[in-house]
Amino acid sequence: MDEEYDVIVLGTGLTECILSGLLSVEGKKVLHIDRNEYYGAESASLNLTQLYRKFRDGAAPPAELGKDRDYNIDLIPKFMMANGEIVRFLTHTDVTRYLEFKQISGSFVFRNGRIAKVPSTEYEAVTSPLMGLFEKRRAKKFFEFIQNYRENDPSTHQGMDLYKNTMADIYAKFGLEPGTQDFIGHAMALHLDDSYLSEPALDTYQKILLYVGSVARYGKSPYIYPLYGLGELPQGFARQLTKFSFCYRLSAIYGGTYMLDKPIDNIAYDESGKAIGVTSGGETATAKIIICDPSYAKDKVRTTAQVVRAICLLKHPIPNIGDIDSVQIVIPQNQVQRKHDIYVACVSSAHNVCAKDYYLAIVSTIVETNDPQAEIQPGLNLLGPIHDMFVNVTPMEEPLADGTQDNVFISKSYDATSHFETVCDDVKDIYKRVTGKELVLKQRTTQEEEQREMAA
Repeated sequence: MDEEYDVIVLGTGLTECILSGLLSVEGKKVLHIDRNEYYGAESASLNLTQLYRKFRDGAAPPAELGKDRDYNIDLIPKFMMANGEIVRFLTHTDVTRYLEFKQISGSFVFRNGRIAKVPSTEYEAVTSPLMGLFEKRRAKKFFEFIQNYRENDPSTHQGMDLYKNTMADIYAKFGLEPGTQDFIGHAMALHLDDSYLSEPALDTYQKILLYVGSVARYGKSPYIYPLYGLGELPQGFARQLTKFSFCYRLSAIYGGTYMLDKPIDNIAYDESGKAIGVTSGGETATAKIIICDPSYAKDKVRTTAQVVRAICLLKHPIPNIGDIDSVQIVIPQNQVQRKHDIYVACVSSAHNVCAKDYYLAIVSTIVETNDPQAEIQPGLNLLGPIHDMFVNVTPMEEPLADGTQDNVFISKSYDATSHFETVCDDVKDIYKRVTGKELVLKQRTTQEEEQREMAA
């Protein structure tokens, strides 16, 4: 380990793996270390034995559940927008060659005591049970406005300026009810709270287009998910960045080194307080840039909130969604008199994450009271009979400083959302702080193109 690197990354959470991949692709020599024996850190996918070891004091899992190899249970569930930034990160770093994805079958929202599919087209708005007849007409006009709006064509603006008018102004123009605003803002635009209502409408407009465009790409829902769970993502980065194969060019560019089950003694600093490397077991690796998750730099982070997550094992699909094998359900905060939304993510044996005829649902939200489990009860109530449940409350942490003074760049903890949009925001923010430039994802040559080039 006594070696010099450009960057040392601590923790194999997805944020750290994406940054490792992006910097390696740019030619940086990267050392990537995790104290755990498995990839993924806090966003790992566990087998049954690992799950029971973590939540049941090492008790053996019941034999009826099947074998370890049948399970890849996400500790933190996240779905990917088909047209989202996360897919672009994976494509840019060529990690997709090691992954296979399956579409999530449905995107639903909770309103007025029931769940219904999130409408994303004019036709779905007209036929949705979420709205009455007159509200459907208003919603249809709203979606037509979104679909037809062109920034350089004032005739499509209907008197609105998305750079100046707030989203509240847009809703008011079309007379949309608060419940309709809830599913548009929280289940389509995926805003975390209602502060977006007082901000310029452009951001929400772009988020709605992302949702609609992602639905249009595959149909059914805007979300995709890797077979065998999210733990496949960091493993994909490890395979890609340590690959020394037929192509010298690949091995030269992707100069990454991964080490699992490697405890870190400390981050080393020089006299001026700048990080110069990490020490483990008396060995030191030097680098001018350290990237890590909050657990590796507890003295440099603060806790901003807590997230409660319940991993629920079901023997049936979630009721009232059409007997589908996977779904995301958003319960907007206003529908259950809360300050934060509740998220339900469900996958099944169709995604190679649990045994045949079983389903995995994870319900999560940001904690607001002294009874976290009671706060997710509205989500648990949607699941039907729960065969087994594992509840975990974890802190949400963020760095105290931006890292530019001491060269230690710390990611944020994963929030309660069941999508990757906030993770992507953190990746772009850290990348800019590390490199001093905006992240621009360029089209690169594929593995097949590189093979043809080398053969020629």
